[in-house]
Order: sequence, then C-alpha cells, then structure tokens
Amino acid sequence: MRELPSGLFRSWLHSYEEDHEDVRVYRPDDFPFPPARGRRGMEFAPDGAVVDHPLGRGDAPEAVPGRWRVVSDRHLALSFAGARPDRELEIVHCDERVLQVRRLV
Repeated sequence: MRELPSGLFRSWLHSYEEDHEDVRVYRPDDFPFPPARGRRGMEFAPDGAVVDHPLGRGDAPEAVPGRWRVVSDRHLALSFAGARPDRELEIVHCDERVLQVRRLV
C-alpha cells in the first residue's frame, strides 16, 4: 500500500462485534449496526484532518479534532494537540465497506 486507500476518507464507526485478535474493525456510519449504547468513531479527510469520536457523557460521541500523517507504508500517526493521547495506527485493510486497523502506540 504505497498510497492511502481513497475509501479511508470518510466517517467510520467502531464495529466492536467484529474485532479480532488485535485488529479493530470500523464500518461506514450508514452500516446497519446492531443496537448499542454508543459507538466510538473516526473521520479522515484527505487534507490531513482527523476527528476522533470517543464516547462522552451518556455514551454520546464527542468530537476531538486532530491531524494525521503517514509514518511509513500503512502506518498513520494521529495527533490531537494534547486533547487526547497521540497514537499510531497500522491500516490492515481498507475499502469502501470496512476499515481494519491495529493500534501500534
């Protein structure tokens, strides 16, 4: 994966029911998820912007803006200027239907 997949640039919600081993699975926000109290999510934009959606009060998602950058092939560094811990992700698989990532840091 020399270039980031174009399917990455959208809003994703955590499909925790599909997680396996150390891989977290995300689906587009219009996916027919089973009922849940709340779902974390992420949004990626081609210009390097990222919005993290952790769960807040009452399981409602919050919005924490940040930036992403390519570290190396399939690895992204996410930074949130101290609002959330920075982290690094490996893109295991991404297409328009599913995003699978492994958290590295």
